[in-house]
Amino acid sequence: MDEIIDNAIANNDRIGYFAFLYRRVTAEILNEVQLGNFEDNARMETFDVAFANYYIDAYNGYTTNQPISKSWQFAFDAKNDPLTILQHIMLGINTHINLDLGLAASAVMQGKEIIDIENDFNTVNTILGNIVNEMQDRLSRVSPLLFLLDLAGENSDEKIINFSMGRAREVSWRNANLLWSLGVDHQGEAIDTMDLVVLKLGECIKSPKSKVIGFVLKCIGRFEEKNVGKVISTLREN
Repeated sequence: MDEIIDNAIANNDRIGYFAFLYRRVTAEILNEVQLGNFEDNARMETFDVAFANYYIDAYNGYTTNQPISKSWQFAFDAKNDPLTILQHIMLGINTHINLDLGLAASAVMQGKEIIDIENDFNTVNTILGNIVNEMQDRLSRVSPLLFLLDLAGENSDEKIINFSMGRAREVSWRNANLLWSLGVDHQGEAIDTMDLVVLKLGECIKSPKSKVIGFVLKCIGRFEEKNVGKVISTLREN
């Protein structure tokens, strides 16, 4: 992940925004494992690696023109689109949580009772949610007009987040249970269906149906820092 972030900074590539956030997530999960704060810390270390590998494999597939999920393809393809920093981050979160998290939980728990991982699974979602909230607070340093989403009505920044975060725990856990029950050899069609649903969510993040929100996002993006290295450096500051 450090290599992905370094490459993004060198190439001014917006893929680096989600990579930076997710690097924070994996580090925090590892920290919680080392503190012994999961019900099964050894299993969660395995889970964390498996979960991260879905993202790394998708990134490597994208950069080498190999087939990857439609939702990851869509998220990566948006790197050159004039979206806000928040939208670029949320496109990555959308696919990694709504698709990859269920895949990882199902894979790690094959041959075991998946219910045994539910509490730790929810803890991972809580960690992610906390870091996303932290990141939103820091985004004002590089996105000075982000507050306009609130003024647009109905707490619209949260509405964008809710495309993937609001129901993430419910949806990803349900997906994990479905895939686990199907078994490794019979998951293909279900994964394809999930991928298409996540793709639709990604399309909503990229192009919200509300014209007002779309206009506000364009205004926000116009005044954001455009240098990826400067953005990531600023977000790293305490």
